[in-house]
Order: sequence, then C-alpha cells, then structure tokens
Amino acid sequence: MGRFSAGIQGNETSDMPSIFRNLCRSSPWKWTSLRFEYLDRPGNESDIVRAWLRRPGALRLETQDGKLLHSTTGINDSRDGLYLGSKRKSWLLPAHLVTPVYDAVGLVRRRPEAAYGEPSFGNGRLAAALDPVELSGNAPVPIEFPESNRLELGPIREVEHEGRPALETIATPGRTYVPSDATQPLCFPGRTLLRVDSGTGVCVASQSLDGDTSGQGHWMRILGVDEYMLDDLFLAQSMNLTDVRKHISWDIGPRA
Repeated sequence: MGRFSAGIQGNETSDMPSIFRNLCRSSPWKWTSLRFEYLDRPGNESDIVRAWLRRPGALRLETQDGKLLHSTTGINDSRDGLYLGSKRKSWLLPAHLVTPVYDAVGLVRRRPEAAYGEPSFGNGRLAAALDPVELSGNAPVPIEFPESNRLELGPIREVEHEGRPALETIATPGRTYVPSDATQPLCFPGRTLLRVDSGTGVCVASQSLDGDTSGQGHWMRILGVDEYMLDDLFLAQSMNLTDVRKHISWDIGPRA
C-alpha cells in the first residue's frame, strides 16, 4: 500500500483525483529550498541544468560542467519601492506565513490569498513545475460541476521517480485550464503524462503524448530538500563568506 492510500480510510481510498489535485496545491508549504536538475523535453544530457532555489526569490542555474547561467542579484535589496506603490498585492504575506485548509492526509485542500510566485530564468514551465497549482486551481470545484475541473485525470498510480515517490496520471486539459505561461504549459492539448513528487508537490515530469507537441515537456531530478543555502550562492559577486557547515582546520605548529 502506497504513501497516500495507506493514510486514507473508508471511501476516500477511491478519491485519488482529489489527492492528486491537493498535492498540486501543496508545494508552498512543503519546502523552502530545493536542489535539483532540470531538462526541457525533447533534449539530451548536455541540456540538463543544475539548480539551487531558496524561497522566496533566490535562484542559481549552472550547466553540467559548472558554467554559471544565472544567479539572483538583489536578494538583499530594499523593498521600500514595492511598499510605496500602495497596492494591496504589495502587502500580501509569503505563502509559508499563512495557513491553508488541509485535507485528511495533510495536503492543501484550499489555498489562502498570499504572495505566490517562483523565481525563474527564461522558462515559464520551470516556475510552473515548482508550484503546479495551474493543474488544480486554488480550491476544489463545486461538487455539482465536476466538469469545471482544470484537468480530466486518468487512473492515478503511485510510482518512483529518480528514487523518490510520486503520483502519476495521464491528463487532458479541461475548458477551465489556463497555464501560467501560455507558451509553456504543463498540460498540453490532447493527453499529457504528469508526475508530481509526493514529498514536495513539485511536478517532476510532463510529456505530451499526442499531436504536434508529442514528446515535449520537462523532466526534473530532485537532489536535496530544505538544505541550508548561503546568500553567497545567489549573488553575482561572491562575498567570500565562510560556509559554517564545513569543518575549519587549524594548523598548530610545534611548540618551542
């Protein structure tokens, strides 16, 4: 019995579509930092990028051989200009500081209003994959209107993806599906194979199965969750800070 099915009792064991959708809503409350590898499909091993991400806005991307592609600048900048704009959105709290409505297995059933958004670099699909709420919406649809779900989900399986548990399904977009980036959706026209990591709520794989977009999508390998990351990792110029996680040796010469 899998991770989710083992924790559900009674008739809820047949409600895996709700579990999948709730998992897609849960990412902001499941992790604060992530180390991973990312590939846009179709692609090959040379196109894989390595990434370090620390919420709310720090991102570093490198090629496989260590060449820097992008590093966040200004993570310590003043926010005065944002607040002086006097817009309601400026005062929203980060998601991890507000409390959502959870379901019976600890996944998010209803998301509150908060300052959502993932850092990205020229790739809207990466940002969407990190918080795949576009696959589910912020809350369940009314029970009287199931056709208003964003996706029609096929059978859902508990699988392993790069050594981590995940939920997998083949989905088709509904009339209410609106991707956060219209040019790089997670779910393509026709059928799309989707995998969502059970521990983080990140969409770790998508692959179009039909039409002109067949074979397109993305793939991710999660390497570390909630690891300590120094500011120095995300700055354009290193401040040469000491990583306190590493042992510092002291060479003491012979006594006179």
